[in-house]
Amino acid sequence: MNISVKSTTDYEILIGEQFRRLRIAAELDQIQLANAANVSLGAIKNLEKGSGSSLKTLIRVARVFNQEKWLESLYPLTTVSPMQILRDQKLNKPRQRVYKTRKVE
Repeated sequence: MNISVKSTTDYEILIGEQFRRLRIAAELDQIQLANAANVSLGAIKNLEKGSGSSLKTLIRVARVFNQEKWLESLYPLTTVSPMQILRDQKLNKPRQRVYKTRKVE
């Protein structure tokens, strides 16, 4: 099994390339995309180069391309609260008593 470990920079570049492909497929230039996403031209250039874009820029550009499903896939819905699991475990577990050994005199 070959497991590829990518760095943060690698992911930034891959995501930037994907957004560039979407922009070109939509026949938009960078200025038009910046205006549609309500971000600066520099923000679009940084996103496409993979050189440190903000989360806000990423979300706004994703919305321009109707990629909400992709955004939603980044945060799976939690059906069970981890805190509730811990509380339930405490309720089902009897209290432990500490017994000291008594000295026999």
